[in-house]
Amino acid sequence: MLGESSIQPEWLSEEVKTGTTIMAIGFEGGVVLGSDSRVSAGASVVNRVMNKLSPLHDKIYCALSGSAADAQTIAEIVNYQLDVHSIEVGEDPLVRSAATLVKNISYKYKEELSAHLIVAGWDRRAGGQVYVTLDGLLAMQPFAVGGSGSSYIYGFVDAEYRKGMTKKECQEFVVNALTLAMGRDGSSGGVAYLVTIDQEGAVERCIPGNELPTFFDQ
Repeated sequence: MLGESSIQPEWLSEEVKTGTTIMAIGFEGGVVLGSDSRVSAGASVVNRVMNKLSPLHDKIYCALSGSAADAQTIAEIVNYQLDVHSIEVGEDPLVRSAATLVKNISYKYKEELSAHLIVAGWDRRAGGQVYVTLDGLLAMQPFAVGGSGSSYIYGFVDAEYRKGMTKKECQEFVVNALTLAMGRDGSSGGVAYLVTIDQEGAVERCIPGNELPTFFDQ
């Protein structure tokens, strides 16, 4: 009699690989977040135009990577908790408070969830801020990249980043980095989503693939 393992296809027992490219960078007075739009499951593309920049509050967003379902669930929970918190205190929440909530959930359910969120935004106390959260880690950085496409652009962002970049320079920096990652990483692609946040609020932008910059290998 054949065993169950000999009947079941090998791919059913393999972990489904996901991929994306997300990043955020701070400038004087705000932040810029960016992501690609491709959602993949192994070799299959299951969504070509998913917006991976999710609002946590009016001036706080997060960039999602890992399992789409897990990342979206964390974002929705934190969004609800921040809404309640802002009503209780009568003012907008701090970016660090949002990042701490994400960090706590990620650590508490690190064995069950597969997600990495970059949290960025603007608040009245510290201005523009970028936080990375992963399995209990919470660190503020001038910029952050994540997802499978990030390994292709670490050299680019390290070479091109400099302190004191303007809002426009940060937007171009994010678009160029996303374009390079989408060109090299098979799990990243589609359109580029951008969110620029400052004291005036958040401005979202979608850049179609045919409007992205071109590089010599393209």
